[in-house]
Amino acid sequence: MIEYIKGEIACLAPARMVMECGGIGYELNISLHTYSAYNGKQQGMIYVYEVIREDAHLLYGFASKQERELFLMLTSVSGVGPNTARTILSSYPPAELVHLIATTNETALTAVKGIGLKTAQRILVDLKNKVKPAEAEAAVGATATGNANVAEEAIAALVMLGFQKAASQKAVVSLLKTSPLMPVEQVIKSALRML
Repeated sequence: MIEYIKGEIACLAPARMVMECGGIGYELNISLHTYSAYNGKQQGMIYVYEVIREDAHLLYGFASKQERELFLMLTSVSGVGPNTARTILSSYPPAELVHLIATTNETALTAVKGIGLKTAQRILVDLKNKVKPAEAEAAVGATATGNANVAEEAIAALVMLGFQKAASQKAVVSLLKTSPLMPVEQVIKSALRML
């Protein structure tokens, strides 16, 4: 399976992207959220999920691991396919979608084109216990500083070092609020002093 593609952005449109890596152009289906994250950039790294069907091999691209995890959760719900999941992710940023699911906001989900009441209820019932609102709050704080990937990497590193996730998130978010341009290595070092 492909984890991510890093290279030159050859083409970018609201629903698709072509990332060139090693002389090969990979076409990726993306959400509007991902489009916004890469708009105006010449190069980048995009997380990938590969769908292999009898009639097609499709790649879906995501600006963050959290967005990809939400995509996988959404497609695990009966009646929600990859395109429907992408439409939902285009309508709400990942952190906001986690909050909507955690608070069982049926009205917000049914406002998405193609999502009826029954599908919205299935999504809420199936995913309510799978999403983590604390992660959403950390992502909101990190996104506000423009450093979602730095926050994600720093939190993952701290958890791997044996620190609790909630404490790690709190430390990383507070560091990035005060110093939004801090590199990931410095965030980890500073967080270690706080924990």
